[in-house]
Amino acid sequence: METLDEKSNGGPSMEIDEAVSVRDHEAFAAKHMPDLGHEVKEFKVFTWKLSGWKKLDKKLTSPEFECGGHRWRILLFPFGNSNAPPNDTVSVYLDYADPKRAPEGWHACAQFALVISNPLDPTIYTVSHAHHRFIAEECDWGFTRFSELRKLFNVQDGHSRATIEDEQAEIAVFVRVLEDPTGVLWHNFVNYDSKKETGYVGLKNQGATCYMNSLLQSLYCTRYFRKAVYEIPTEDERPTESVALALQRVFYHLQTSDQPVGTTELTKSFGWTSLDSFLQHDVQEFNRVLQDKLESKMKGTTAEGAIGKLFVGKMKSYIKCVNVDFESSRIEDFNDLQLNVKGMKNLYESFKDFVAVETLDGENKYQAEGYGLQDARKGIIFQSFPPVLQLQLKRFEYDVQRDAMVKINDRHEFPFEIDLAEFLDETADKSKPWVYKLHGVLVHSGDLHGGHYFALIKPDAGSRWLKFDDDRVTPVTDREVLEENFGGEVMNGVPPALQRNQVRSMKRFSNAYMLVYIREALSEEVLPPFKEEDTPAHLKRRLDEERLQIEAKRREREEQHLFLTAKVITDETFSHHEGFDLATFDEKNWPPSELPSFRVLKQETFSTFKTRVAQHFNYPESQIRLWVLVNRQNKTVRPDTHIPENEPTLTVDVIRNNMAARQTDLRLYLDVIPDPSKVCAYSFVLIRSAHVSQQPEPPQGSIMIFLKHFDTSKQTLHGLGKVYAQRNAKLSDLIPTINEKMRWTPGTPIKLYEEIKPGMIELMKPKLTFSQSEIQDGDIVCFQVDIPEKEIHDLESQGLYSNPIQFYDFLQNRVMIVFRSKFEEPDQEHPEFSLVLSKKQTYDAMAAKVADYLRHDPIKLRFTTTHAANGSPKAILKRSLNQSIAEIISPTFANSTTTVILYEKLDVSIVELETKRSLKVIWTGIHNKEESTHSFLLPKTSMVHELAEHLSKQITVPAGSNGSGKIRVFEVSKDGKSQKEFTGSEMIGNIPDPVELYAEEIPWEELDAEDADKVISVFHFSKEVSRTHGVPFKFVVKPAERFADTKKRLQARIGVTDKDFGRYRFALIQAATFKQPSYIEDDDTLYDHKFAPEDVLGLDHVDKSGKTRTGTGERAIVIRG
Repeated sequence: METLDEKSNGGPSMEIDEAVSVRDHEAFAAKHMPDLGHEVKEFKVFTWKLSGWKKLDKKLTSPEFECGGHRWRILLFPFGNSNAPPNDTVSVYLDYADPKRAPEGWHACAQFALVISNPLDPTIYTVSHAHHRFIAEECDWGFTRFSELRKLFNVQDGHSRATIEDEQAEIAVFVRVLEDPTGVLWHNFVNYDSKKETGYVGLKNQGATCYMNSLLQSLYCTRYFRKAVYEIPTEDERPTESVALALQRVFYHLQTSDQPVGTTELTKSFGWTSLDSFLQHDVQEFNRVLQDKLESKMKGTTAEGAIGKLFVGKMKSYIKCVNVDFESSRIEDFNDLQLNVKGMKNLYESFKDFVAVETLDGENKYQAEGYGLQDARKGIIFQSFPPVLQLQLKRFEYDVQRDAMVKINDRHEFPFEIDLAEFLDETADKSKPWVYKLHGVLVHSGDLHGGHYFALIKPDAGSRWLKFDDDRVTPVTDREVLEENFGGEVMNGVPPALQRNQVRSMKRFSNAYMLVYIREALSEEVLPPFKEEDTPAHLKRRLDEERLQIEAKRREREEQHLFLTAKVITDETFSHHEGFDLATFDEKNWPPSELPSFRVLKQETFSTFKTRVAQHFNYPESQIRLWVLVNRQNKTVRPDTHIPENEPTLTVDVIRNNMAARQTDLRLYLDVIPDPSKVCAYSFVLIRSAHVSQQPEPPQGSIMIFLKHFDTSKQTLHGLGKVYAQRNAKLSDLIPTINEKMRWTPGTPIKLYEEIKPGMIELMKPKLTFSQSEIQDGDIVCFQVDIPEKEIHDLESQGLYSNPIQFYDFLQNRVMIVFRSKFEEPDQEHPEFSLVLSKKQTYDAMAAKVADYLRHDPIKLRFTTTHAANGSPKAILKRSLNQSIAEIISPTFANSTTTVILYEKLDVSIVELETKRSLKVIWTGIHNKEESTHSFLLPKTSMVHELAEHLSKQITVPAGSNGSGKIRVFEVSKDGKSQKEFTGSEMIGNIPDPVELYAEEIPWEELDAEDADKVISVFHFSKEVSRTHGVPFKFVVKPAERFADTKKRLQARIGVTDKDFGRYRFALIQAATFKQPSYIEDDDTLYDHKFAPEDVLGLDHVDKSGKTRTGTGERAIVIRG
């Protein structure tokens, strides 16, 4: 049995002093069980009489009673069911009787009140109420701390007797079993299956993409639109680069998947980064941009014109004279309508407001061409509405008093059906009714600065309403579609007359933001039955293949613990290997060798596995042996022993665990034994006779040695294969075999080296035996032609290696570095390439090699290191330090085997660049406009005033301007509201990097300012003070000047036309008022304000530059794919 504590949907227990009898069931329920707004299936009261309280068992259940088709009982713990001290509290619950006999998947939604009362005076009681969805996992619900025992046994203030008197009490439960038409009332959604319950699945939220998910579900359910999207040809496109294909894939997954569908591919096709997925955008703007993009993709296809046919209507703007026969009109298309909410009771009133006629008379008469000034009527009338009518309710508006954008949460009703015929022009085609049925409601829950979107959609005329809330789809009631999204005030479902304490009314913050209506006469065209053939065959084929691949990968992951990977070194792979050992496995700065790999069941027998290997490499089984490679103590990886052939039960897993020191993968060497009958193929040293048998085997007592050749002329090191040698043979006996294998002249002098481990390569003594030299199975002998001293000197003077010891040292320190252009995409001029360098080499050697590859002067290359995690630029390398490659690439804590370094091809010497500072200065002239950008390369010891002098030679000051010819260089403050002016004496080398520098011509007005004048900062913003744009500037404020006159000087200062300046608003932003703007009127005197250092004048106007400094959440939506 599970007992649960009081939950948030239950009220606390309370001692009641008002004389309402527990036995007056209707009045008691009305007082203590608030109306939750749901239909009641059945209401019942059950009373349980108890006596001898102190002798009661620790746990009791009442007789059962029936309510709403379910059996219930009271569950009582007279002395508590919590961790509180015993005998301290009473715990009481409503319990679903015998849930095991209830049908599978049962649930019951009940509102209840539990009461303990005095049997002699039913007006003395303690009560608590709650509501709960009873299910198999939560079949009892109530109050662990219903009341303290002492309060029940003692007379409380205002009462004449105790609740429990003479150890007697009545426990009553008032139960309302509620109707649950949707099946999800108070559902906890654990293990909820949207597809099973509704036939639809949701979309995953990437961070803040709920607005997009809501719209996509609405468009998906508009089946004509879905079919049109499917008709766009996309066979040869990639989903992350094609919006059309990505949207087709989302729609197909919504059709076929039983899990929520991801939209990452789609947003990537828009060209969005992960940051864009965390920025909430406007649904209407997103809808328009998406439809524009799809419309352009549909051109020239069978889907051309589909969007216009579905969503585009026509409206006529007109001005019609009253007294003369003259009308001026313009017909234009619309994709959606924006309707006022504020001051409108319902949707009908919003339409009336949209087409309301304005009278132009008196001083506002209309200048009619040929008729002079005339009384006229101005308005809008509709020529046609589209089959799918998208209505944007203007929930976000500018509030003049608050001087900010606010959300309008006022009540605004909309119907399931509306007839729009009366809003049509008399010339409109009315042969079919213009009745529209509600198809979708997009809801915004929250305020101006954020919130959540979800969609309510009725996919078909005969289907029920569904709520699409990101990854979950649930049925909803008509009330949830309409009443709960009208907005306005809500009393938390409790009728005022029945409220014990009047709760302050609250605005609903969830309300309809966009409505979708479908014309009833065209609904069969807009929502046709969807057929299998409507899905493009190529899309189905591609996605089915992907699904199978995903399923196979999933199975592979699940079964991974049953398998291991066997990597096999062959003589072929060894011959191409240039490095230590027989292959590279775990080297930090070098990628692992590409070896033939086998996915093997751990329990597979060795004989079965060997058969597979033999077949793969096309050898008879009798001609191969497999050796296990082990990690030696000196950190090398060498063949250790061959796997025995005579143990039929030996498994691959046992081999790995017992013979290979339990590495994650099994590393093997394929030993191909030559046929002794073909003696010339036998590589052995000092074997007197070859014993021929059915299964060739190496001679008894021989050891397997691997040979590597260091070629001084090619500067390469490669595997030559293996030989078998007797332990008592001399090392010098190898030399004839090597000469024969290399096809060199017999007697060619050869030097032998043993590859013991990285950093330990030793010259061998030819006169010693293999045994004396401690050579064993799997050891490596490296050889080179013995070259004369002069040749050694020539090689080393060229920076080349004259012996294997030097070359192995290079291998030990080699790194592969990828070079990539810092600013350009890879092309012929700026290729991406990789070079192998030694960690001991220096910056200059690296620059020389890169310059050689790029055919560019090394002194004119600049390099930047990168962050290993994401490849972004880290720090510019200084040539003057001439660091080693080891210093350049470390420390790197990532597991990357390659390092990426960015290069720039410069026009100037890096020597010059390192002693100079490169700066860009944006010139804003005399009128505060970004006119041009100028680049400078100046000594770091140059002063800012010298920078200004250089700039003055590159710009032209227009004659007759109000400028003084003097230049001010400045930065913009972080908040974008003021200039940070340089004095002129700063050294440019000391200016922190990165920096954005501006320069302007100082007006005469500022230079000639009188002592009484004030010089203030002025900045540009759009609606919100935080959304600054443009460049701030300085301005002179004069005493006793009306703001109307100040504005004229301001206009002259920034050089704006009358038309544009007329749209500007002017606000004083004070640091002391938390930057809330106070707007200035023409009669105000700006000078009279006591300016604090941070107080500024703000110019509120639309940003036409597209360079908003802050407010990244307001970035325009761009879809590129």
